[in-house]
This record gives sequence, C-alpha cells and structure tokens, in this order.
Amino acid sequence: MEVTTIQTSVRGKYLLRLPAHSGPAPLLAGFHGYGQTAEDEFRLLCAIPGSERWFCCAIEALHSVCTTAGNGGASWMSSRDREHQIEANVHYVDGVIERIRALYAVNATLCFHGYSQGTGMASRAALLGRHRSKQLMLLGGDIPPELSVSDRMGRVHLARGSRDRLYSRERHERDAARLQEGAVPVVVSEFLGGHRVNEAYLKAAGEFLEGE
Repeated sequence: MEVTTIQTSVRGKYLLRLPAHSGPAPLLAGFHGYGQTAEDEFRLLCAIPGSERWFCCAIEALHSVCTTAGNGGASWMSSRDREHQIEANVHYVDGVIERIRALYAVNATLCFHGYSQGTGMASRAALLGRHRSKQLMLLGGDIPPELSVSDRMGRVHLARGSRDRLYSRERHERDAARLQEGAVPVVVSEFLGGHRVNEAYLKAAGEFLEGE
C-alpha cells in the first residue's frame, strides 16, 4: 500500500473590526479554543478594554468538529498528520495577515491572542510565521513543548484562572519558567476564575495592551 499526500485548497474564515479612529492602527489577531468559532474569539477581543484602537481579527480554524454537547465548531489541531496541519495553519494565518495589511492602513504593531487550544496556534504564528509579533497573549493553554521560545514572540502575557482545571498552575509556572529562561519579556497573570474569560481577565488584558 502506498500512502501519498496531495496539497489542496480549503476556505478559511476570519472576522474583522476596524478601529474606532481613522489612520494607521495596530492589528490584534486572535485564535479561539477547541470546538469554538471565530465569533467566540471575536467577542473576546472586542471586549478587551482599549481594543477599539486596534484592528481586531478573529481567525477560525480550518478543521470542523462536533463537540460532546453536539455543537458545531472548529479545531486547530488533531493527533494525526500534525506536521502537515501545523504548516497549513501557519500558512493560512500568514495569508490572513497579508490580506488585511494589503487592504487596510495597518501599522507595524502586531499582537497575537490565543485562548485555550488557540494558545498553541498563537505561539506557532509568532514563532513560525512570516509576520513578527510585538506582543503575544496566551490565556488558559500551553506553549507547545516542541517550540523553542525566543524574542520573536515579543512581549508575552501569560494568563490563567485560579480555578482552571484544564491549564493547571503547574503548567502555567512551567511555561513562565520557559519564557524567563529564554529571556522573553513576560507578564505572568493569574485571575480569580476558571477556564473562562471574565472581567478580571479582560481588565488585565487591557492593561497589557495599553503597554504596547
């Protein structure tokens, strides 16, 4: 039996909100969690205080899934063909950013935001993609262990809820240590809550963005 792969094209979706003011503005690009959609991440990005000064872009994963609750959503990764999926996902994100920059007055400041499973995609976009980030915001998920952290990530906001059972304090501390050992500037944040976005997180995220 021969196993052969062939490259094909698929359609991806992203949502974009323009900044409240005219003229060049920075770009905040976000990645949702497992089983979520671009709309979920879009609401999160737009709720961050100060994000109205940014182009806010939520990118939807290419792989459709059905959650245990029976809801339709999307996923950034599975255990099969990981290398091909990573390459395709990074190429996809590069293309979204290039298209937005070609159509709108986006300045050089780029921030990636990832929630839950989306933290892996945000980390890969920052470290493997063509567009260098100034900031990287990670909420409730790991930095993929195979990645070598570096200053290509920009300044990092590493956050978790204090009652988050999916992203434990131990994993949070391990990721913080990796960043510190790699001399990556990092703001470590733990807010009261679980594996969900709440007002405490949004406040801390807004303060981080304000420090761009």
